[in-house]
Amino acid sequence: MEQYKFILSGGGTGGHIYPAIAIANELKTRFPDADFLFVGAKDKMEMQKVPQAGYKIIGLWIAGLQRRFTFDNTLFPIKLISSLLKSRTIIKQFKPDVVIGTGGFASGPLLQIAALCGIPTLIQEQNSFPGITNKLLSKRANKICVAYENLQRFFPKEKMILTGNPVRQDLIDIDSKRAEAVRYFDLDPNKKTLLVLGGSLGARRVNQLIAKEILTFSAHNVQVIWQCGKLYFEEYKYCQENENIQIHSFIDRMDLVYAAADFVISRAGASSVSELCIVGKPVIFIPSPNVAEDHQTKNAQAVVDKNGAILLKENQLDTQFSVVFESLVNDPEKQKELSENIKQLALPEATKQIVDEIIKLVQIRKA
Repeated sequence: MEQYKFILSGGGTGGHIYPAIAIANELKTRFPDADFLFVGAKDKMEMQKVPQAGYKIIGLWIAGLQRRFTFDNTLFPIKLISSLLKSRTIIKQFKPDVVIGTGGFASGPLLQIAALCGIPTLIQEQNSFPGITNKLLSKRANKICVAYENLQRFFPKEKMILTGNPVRQDLIDIDSKRAEAVRYFDLDPNKKTLLVLGGSLGARRVNQLIAKEILTFSAHNVQVIWQCGKLYFEEYKYCQENENIQIHSFIDRMDLVYAAADFVISRAGASSVSELCIVGKPVIFIPSPNVAEDHQTKNAQAVVDKNGAILLKENQLDTQFSVVFESLVNDPEKQKELSENIKQLALPEATKQIVDEIIKLVQIRKA
């Protein structure tokens, strides 16, 4: 069998990194002898997460433009030229069959150079409102795999295919893991369980809310698994003095924590939304207002529009959260309705479909 070579680029956040790793894992399953190279941004989390997943990574000296004037902004042209030159060297030396971008600043220079060199490129857009990097790259990309409908106002329609976002394959059948999950997290099987997800780094406003509402959860006999993020663990670990609360800076077994959960409070990053569609639990989304183009609110709204979740903005939390949460906990019919509707939006074959499209590009190039 011919040995294929794949470059994947995406990073800055887990939402860009984990889809790239999922795609690489599926490619590796199909082509065990293939060569893989990741390209990320120096000093970003992909430089640790990708090697942990077993792949080699090269870092570019690149960062995005800040919205306010900073010294880093004055360096942007130099960083961009440096990254374009290094990307050209990487492409020439590695000679990939396809280059795959999952968003983030590093994928910009790399996919731009790949396209100029005649290498087929595929971009995977996780969000319902694309970032600037993928919007720019779409003009030259051969294929654009998207997770939401109605993105033709951003991307050429003829290049788009609706695949959904790559998710961990161990989330596909979590119902069978409930008993194991209760044991793993040492939960009381007679209580309902609330899962709180603030993203890999944590979410300040969500953490403030949960700390404030601990007595509300206890009053409803609800136990809480709270992923507060590594930046906030020391600040909030005192909350574990309440027997209904357990706090984690990071959760390794996402399959088991989803299996244990009866309700979820979550940010609305693209990967989180896709995972929650797969697992089908009643969700209250609290989008981060601090991300580019406010895309978390748009991601959550796309689910809410199908009556698949509840959306609370940060500025509504103090006045509305306890009422909304109590009405959800006390309404089994509402829980069932949200659960069934969000599951209708799941695209569990996303990773396989994206890899199918990558293979088509390889075959066209080899023909």
